Amino acid sequence: MTNKDKNLVSEIAILDETSNTPEEHKHDSAGFLGSNTELLFSLICGVFLVVGFVVERFFSQLPMWLPLGCYIAAYFFGGYFTLQDAIEKLKQNRFEIDTLMLVAAIGAAILGSWAEGALLLFLFSLGHALEHYAMGRAKRSIEALAKLAPATAEVRRNDEIAVISVKELEVGDVVIVKPNARLPADGFLIQGSTSVNQAPVTGESIPVDKRPVDDPNQARTRPDSIDNSSRVYAGTINGGGAIEIEVTRKSNDSALARVVKMVSEAETRRSPTQRFTDKFERIFVPIVLLLAFILLFGWVIIDEPFRDSFYRSMAVLVAASPCALAIATPSAVLSGIARAARSGVLIKGGAPLEELGSLNAMAFDKTGTLTEGKPQITDAIVIDADNEEELLAVAVAVESLSDHPLAVAISRDGRAKLSGVQIAIAEDLQNQVGRGVTAKLGGQRAWIGKAEMFGSDGVPSLSAPAAAAIEKLRSSGRTSMFVRLGNRDLGAIGLLDTARPGASQALKELRSLGIQRMIMISGDNQRVAEAIATEVGLDEAWGDLMPSDKVEAIRRLREQGKVAMVGDGVNDAPAMANSTVGVAMGAVGSDVALETADVALMADDLRNLPFAVGLSRHTRGIIRQNVFVSLGVVAFLVPATILGLGIGPAVAIHEGSTLLVVFNALRLLAYKDNFQL
Repeated sequence: MTNKDKNLVSEIAILDETSNTPEEHKHDSAGFLGSNTELLFSLICGVFLVVGFVVERFFSQLPMWLPLGCYIAAYFFGGYFTLQDAIEKLKQNRFEIDTLMLVAAIGAAILGSWAEGALLLFLFSLGHALEHYAMGRAKRSIEALAKLAPATAEVRRNDEIAVISVKELEVGDVVIVKPNARLPADGFLIQGSTSVNQAPVTGESIPVDKRPVDDPNQARTRPDSIDNSSRVYAGTINGGGAIEIEVTRKSNDSALARVVKMVSEAETRRSPTQRFTDKFERIFVPIVLLLAFILLFGWVIIDEPFRDSFYRSMAVLVAASPCALAIATPSAVLSGIARAARSGVLIKGGAPLEELGSLNAMAFDKTGTLTEGKPQITDAIVIDADNEEELLAVAVAVESLSDHPLAVAISRDGRAKLSGVQIAIAEDLQNQVGRGVTAKLGGQRAWIGKAEMFGSDGVPSLSAPAAAAIEKLRSSGRTSMFVRLGNRDLGAIGLLDTARPGASQALKELRSLGIQRMIMISGDNQRVAEAIATEVGLDEAWGDLMPSDKVEAIRRLREQGKVAMVGDGVNDAPAMANSTVGVAMGAVGSDVALETADVALMADDLRNLPFAVGLSRHTRGIIRQNVFVSLGVVAFLVPATILGLGIGPAVAIHEGSTLLVVFNALRLLAYKDNFQL
């Protein structure tokens, strides 16, 4: 097996300006005649082999040096790339199939079996040329991602418009995008409205409507808070409206660039099957070498010439090489990862790709995962405030300093209700993770958060009327937040989030795929969690959980089997890290999600999860098939060559099995995303 095979995925270029190094070109089989040089050399080898055989068999009156010259030429063209790879391997102190093939071919020539040696090199070189061509399809599928973004951008600088390379774009540049053109950078709309086809990056099948941001200054200072309706990504396709976008990331740091890089590096995380085959090879190869050495002395035990014992030993070496086994899993992993990326699912390597299909349970965060993550104020219960306006004014002042989804909702809806009312400015925001926030307002300390924040860590407990208000909101399925200013319990605010469209259908599809247990784990009150769980069709809901409690919940679930944690990749990062597979929603706009999750759903759509699980199940099946075929062929060929099967047929079967597992793996590129709606 050539050096390009076992390390093909890990040697895929990072697909940017660092990709085409001289070292990589040295290992490229393209050669001086183009990308198909190896295949061309193999065919030339076959031509010389056929001519030499025909002359030797049917034109015996011709000079004997003529067929010999044809065989020698066949040796040159058939062994050219094989010799290159063998030398490279030997420099690394690795003795593999390339060297074995050369030894067998040289042995055949020493024995005078030039035709058989030429046949060996022809079949071996042809098999690997076709194998590289087939594997190149999966590689090109990944490389295509890098070509989505245009090479140039039309940018407005100093009241002038210039066309520059996207690599020269800086954060804050204003880029003009014409209708039906690809977007050159990540950013947000500042002028014009349009619909953008985000399928190349997120896998969304329907174009997404885009409009300018309401507050460009806020978008610049807090880019993570930009709404999806104003956020755009490099490589996506503009619709019919001309737009202007402000760049928020340089080209090498765009969502597309990070996805390409992570997909290209994904094979470094080896799957369980890959680890098994590596261990198997380390044990198996020395055994084969020992067997081949013993067979060299077969003439001592049985009545046969040394020539026959040597030939049998070479045949066993060729037959027992685990070439197909070595590429069985990497080819499937590469194809699976490439197929997933095409649908907006980033799977970081063979390990999560296999594990995703073997899960027993899934745990879901509530806010932003099963629900829209855009709650709205539904209730405002006044306790010790002068009126509802005072209650909301304090809440808006404090929550305006936070970017938590509940804080954003209170700030947004509160301002709408307080139209025309002057709102004070709060300062010194302090976050009590999982409970709420506190800040200074008008010389007093203000608190806003869950009821559990009050009565702990030195914060006075809630009064009886306040506790009753919280209970009333929770009993109706509301998320409740209480507001205190100084020693006054101003009142409670109730919010309601709505289930994501398609969440129920996605959960049904996951059940049909064999996920036996699905649980919501939420920081919200138990009743609120149960209300949402019932709406989306979950059987279990665990509420009132702090981030540390979520970690403990995942650990308990892992004791019972393999479990995935599905969340937003930020607040749920600790729980994801403790799960078998961490899955992040809407990761295209979140740096943290892309870094922490094992699987990232680039679009903010739960319906991509059944597709990912289905693809993983299919990939596991392909890997099992490949391993079975690989081991089966070796199990057949070793005794067959010992009993007399020739080198030529052994190589034909050997290379045939390698091609079979590669083409079987490539079927994953055509996997249908049946679960995407």
